[in-house]
Amino acid sequence: MALQKLLHILVLVNLLLAESGAQINVCGISPQNPKIVGGEDASPASWPWQVDLQLCGAQWCGGSLINKKWVLTAAHCVSGTTPHNWTVSLGRLQWSVKNTETEESRDVIKIIVHPKFNKNTYDNDIALLKLSSSVKFTNYISPVCLAASGSTFKNGTSSWVTGWGNVEEGVPLPSPQTLQEVEVPVIGNRQCSCLLGRKSITDNMVCAGPLPGGRDSCQGDSGGPMVSKQGSRWIQSGVVSWGVGCAQPRLPGVYTRVSRYQSWIQRNIKLNKPGFIQFTSRGRDPDTTFTCPHLAFLHKDGYRALDVEEGFYTLESYSQLDVCGIAPQNPKIVGGQDALLGSWPWQVSLKKFGSHFCGGSLINKNWVLSAAHCVSGSSPSMWQVSLGQLQLQGGNTDTQVSVGIDEITAHPQYDSGTSDNDIALLRLSSPVKFTNYIRPVCLAASDSAFNNGTASWVTGWGNTAQGVPLRPPQTLQEVKVSVIGNRQCSCLYGSGVITNNMICAGDLSGGKDACQGDSGGPMVSKQGSRWIQSGVVSFGKSCALPNRPGVYARVSIYQFWINSVIQDDKPGFVKFTSSVRDPDSTFICRHLPFLPK
Repeated sequence: MALQKLLHILVLVNLLLAESGAQINVCGISPQNPKIVGGEDASPASWPWQVDLQLCGAQWCGGSLINKKWVLTAAHCVSGTTPHNWTVSLGRLQWSVKNTETEESRDVIKIIVHPKFNKNTYDNDIALLKLSSSVKFTNYISPVCLAASGSTFKNGTSSWVTGWGNVEEGVPLPSPQTLQEVEVPVIGNRQCSCLLGRKSITDNMVCAGPLPGGRDSCQGDSGGPMVSKQGSRWIQSGVVSWGVGCAQPRLPGVYTRVSRYQSWIQRNIKLNKPGFIQFTSRGRDPDTTFTCPHLAFLHKDGYRALDVEEGFYTLESYSQLDVCGIAPQNPKIVGGQDALLGSWPWQVSLKKFGSHFCGGSLINKNWVLSAAHCVSGSSPSMWQVSLGQLQLQGGNTDTQVSVGIDEITAHPQYDSGTSDNDIALLRLSSPVKFTNYIRPVCLAASDSAFNNGTASWVTGWGNTAQGVPLRPPQTLQEVKVSVIGNRQCSCLYGSGVITNNMICAGDLSGGKDACQGDSGGPMVSKQGSRWIQSGVVSFGKSCALPNRPGVYARVSIYQFWINSVIQDDKPGFVKFTSSVRDPDSTFICRHLPFLPK
């Protein structure tokens, strides 16, 4: 009996130490985590420090429990908000299915954002949240250990990220919204600076992600933990902060480096200090001698060299297939609204005597693709090409470049009466450097197929309705349209109007279309991680009328002509294959429920 009583006392003492002493006694232990797998549902209690931050009841960001009353998250999640708007859920596995046996919920009573947080550069992107009351540690709720100030996370260190964010760019986590886990390797800061731009990565950040892409955190995961295992302990190395898109090749995720903030965290948490453990990576760190000119990335035809200078990508001995159609700043696609800066980095504004006149698309460092009716018969001296521009009025001059035109080549068979072969090439007066805001688009190869219903996007600064100019600051517009097969489009426009050199797209009910001022701009579709240009804005019957889709020059018809005009540095042509069945192949006009007037 005395022995049993002694055992009870020892258990009680241990519990008291765990609840009141340093978190080093309990942190980083995950009793239900026997193995780690990447990019799939997490198991119950696998990551017991993971918390869900809800803003006014809506899932907003992630975070990590670091002691019984404090949560660590990203400053950009909570900066400028008040504590009473936030709720923290702990012990949660599925967002849409609440488990009352494992979950706890707490209000937030205090927010501490790092005083040097920079909302423009995301430097010092870290914050602390104080809970309304202490939580009791269980197998499903326990704190993570934090990386101490002397920690080293060398290039290649295995790490895991968790969260309820998007499963890919613009794609929310499907129901029941189970916590996701993904394994990612650390990318050293020197190499990461080469990939994302030397001024983007500071010592307060740590990067992680496989260079081929495919595994990453995404929108909605912000504030959540990146952890690595040392012995039996999980140690948090990073806080999900920012990235260029999600899981794109050679664009790793960027995390706030936790080890830089030990003294700041300890100053703000007076009692029950979080458990800090020094993490030491084994082996040599190849990042210490990494230099940008030595960076190589794998292609189908082998390795090619990439030299990155202050965030500007200049490639030697490369094909446009290496770089075309990648939009690093394009996190989501929506129709009929303002575009985001860098969403469509190939979009150009053709300015005639200084005013926007038409659109176009950058197809390599020296050439722009546009419509023949925009430029036919004009002198190159009339034109300027603006690249990296979002707003025609004002905007971010740091991203913009203006270049003259040396040569205009309209298709030799362009017919101004019928708009057949409405395509032209413009040679720039000087080559442009590729950045996150200025990049070439891929072009549809000659054997591409854009079946009826293929999702497509059109961009431009044209009218927002017939006769209605775009309002200041004249932000680039984006709209989602669907391909309309040529047989059906011919029924709508009348026999002989639509040729094989054209492709139609729009919404048969109206309301979505290109308009005056968009001419020459690109229509693109996404295949894998690439955006491929299928059409050049050409003509239409007014704008966005029912049963009057827009008509575009079909880019795939012109691969041979484009390659004959551009002798060096050929554009990147990619075969596009529609994933939808093509009902247009058997379409006949009498099946059309309503005929045009």
